[in-house]
Amino acid sequence: MIEKLVIMDDIAIRRALTRIAHEILEKNKGIEDIVLAGIRTRGIFLARRISAIISSIEQMSKKLPVMEVDVTSYRDDVLDKALISKPSAEDKILIEGKKIILFDDVLYTGRTVRAAMDALIDQGRPEMIQLAVLVDRGHRELPIRPDYIGKNVPTSRVELIDVSLSEIDGVDQVVITR
Repeated sequence: MIEKLVIMDDIAIRRALTRIAHEILEKNKGIEDIVLAGIRTRGIFLARRISAIISSIEQMSKKLPVMEVDVTSYRDDVLDKALISKPSAEDKILIEGKKIILFDDVLYTGRTVRAAMDALIDQGRPEMIQLAVLVDRGHRELPIRPDYIGKNVPTSRVELIDVSLSEIDGVDQVVITR
């Protein structure tokens, strides 16, 4: 029997993102030279939300720059890389010497984050890359550790974590399926 349990609702997600925004400001001593990067698909929406939250906290007239990271061509599990096109130069934000905060919805094996770091480094040499995730479910296959975590959810390998965001799913929630 499949059991679905909501482990974060819209209020919990909003609180987690607000906490992460404050942690980013504290750790980086402000917002100078910060670029937010969201992994497609849901990571970009989290990065945009964090940008809005930080703008509100810091009473800024404009939001922090946010870029989308498409890891498709950097995945080590894609068989035919010739079928995948790389982003054009016009799609890139200057990241040379910047502090990149990379966002993903769920951290699992670490392979998506590794691919995202490869994609970022292909665009320039950032000063540093920090990682923010809404949910850390464990089971890393690579030595990758998030700097900012919305919620730690220890899982078994047969459990699934599904993040829904209102921008594309119509609702904000995190569900664990057993």
